[in-house]
Amino acid sequence: QVQLVESGGGLVQAGGSLRLSCAASARTFTTYNMGWFRQALGKEREFVAAISWNGGSTYYSRSVKGRFTISRGNAKNTVYLQMNSLNPEDTAVYYCATVRGATLEIPFGSWGQGTQVTVSS
Repeated sequence: QVQLVESGGGLVQAGGSLRLSCAASARTFTTYNMGWFRQALGKEREFVAAISWNGGSTYYSRSVKGRFTISRGNAKNTVYLQMNSLNPEDTAVYYCATVRGATLEIPFGSWGQGTQVTVSS
């Protein structure tokens, strides 16, 4: 099972940028499709973005497409989420996860502790 540790969150003004990182423990990291999810206060956790095991395919939710970019560094067992043009609606705890499904939106395995992103208006 993959252990995941998210980092890079913080407080940013609307229009700003942040880059999140997710470090994975497994030696077999390169065989996993990876995704980012977020959960705002009082709301359910939702899919944000995903990337295939070799980086060849990426998927995004409608709300972040064109603003967020997911990437991975297999040599470092890390997946990234570059977030640009942030707005207050992006405020949430962000989690990474191993994912499956046709568009890699189904998480499985354990969650990390998440990283808080707060966007001020």
